[in-house]
Amino acid sequence: METISTWYGDISHTLLERFKQIKLVVCDVDGVFSDGCIYLGNHGEELKAFNTRDGFGVKALLNAGVQVAVITGRQSAIVENRMKALGVTHVYQGQEQKLSCYDELLKALNLQDHEVAAIGDDVPDVDMIKRSGIGVAVQDAHPFVQQIADYVTAQRGGYGAVRELSDLILLAQGQLQLHGGVSL
Repeated sequence: METISTWYGDISHTLLERFKQIKLVVCDVDGVFSDGCIYLGNHGEELKAFNTRDGFGVKALLNAGVQVAVITGRQSAIVENRMKALGVTHVYQGQEQKLSCYDELLKALNLQDHEVAAIGDDVPDVDMIKRSGIGVAVQDAHPFVQQIADYVTAQRGGYGAVRELSDLILLAQGQLQLHGGVSL
């Protein structure tokens, strides 16, 4: 199998061809957009860290016409606020059964599985990863998730994994811009 080298390592031409078809990226949050840590304060406040590189990648995808959605098992105002700031309108929180939400989203957007890349880090993401056209596991995902994924990122969750995925999609689609134009 012939490969090309990217910033993130070697990738097959076959996989790059599949990235060309992506019209929607579905992301988990904890362990993908964040490092998976949840900081709880003495007064019930919750904190998460988000990487601005991932934010840049999301905005680049949206600017290129690739939709982005979040399907997460937890409910958090922090996630709602961050996704709103990035322009992500498809935000589904508190989803214990992520696959049914995934199916409803694809139906609403009139998309098919092969047009979707799903990125996750743990067992609740497995069904989406297996069903989507390109299933992606972050570099520090559970080993089972890495095993079933089509692609494992070179970057860890919360440290640029979403940006890596966005770069590969935009590279495959001939839309990767290496100059300004997208603000965080």
